[in-house]
Amino acid sequence: MNVSDAIRERRAYRSLDPVEITDELINDLAWHAGMSASCFNNQPWRFVFVRDPAVLEQLHQALPRGNAWARHASMIIAVFSRPEDDCIIRGRQYNLFDTGMAAAFLILRATELGLVAHPIGGYKEDVAKQVLGIPEGMQVITLINVGRHAEKVYDYLSDDQKESELVRPERLPFEGFAYIDRYTGEVKG
Repeated sequence: MNVSDAIRERRAYRSLDPVEITDELINDLAWHAGMSASCFNNQPWRFVFVRDPAVLEQLHQALPRGNAWARHASMIIAVFSRPEDDCIIRGRQYNLFDTGMAAAFLILRATELGLVAHPIGGYKEDVAKQVLGIPEGMQVITLINVGRHAEKVYDYLSDDQKESELVRPERLPFEGFAYIDRYTGEVKG
């Protein structure tokens, strides 16, 4: 699978079957994330790969009802960073951008390996930090839920979630987000 295929295949599925999480898989995903670009090669990203069932159970306390499906993930990856670990140029904090790129590399590699790597923003950050020992000053940017895409749509999903499992949500057309030469402020599509 090439990068274009991985981008095309990547989906934020919620109906997950278990997958074996090996040290080799964790090292592979971390290596690919670590190859991402960053401002002055600062590499501000940090990851906690959670696969131990007891730690996963504790981390589930950070999940609201709308993300209860994530309890079926075989691994949850906490992605975190802090501004002082990366460039701050004219007030622009690059750690979020750089960490996002590293997370995208990880997600695309997981897709290439036939896995689902679904990032979420809905979680209680304070609970996640406490469970995982992430210090104050660090920002948990996302939790990436890893599993195998299930052949069936499980009943633990809401009706809206079930629908999005079956049909890829629409994407904006080029005219809806991209401009040539100058921003026009118009959104088409």
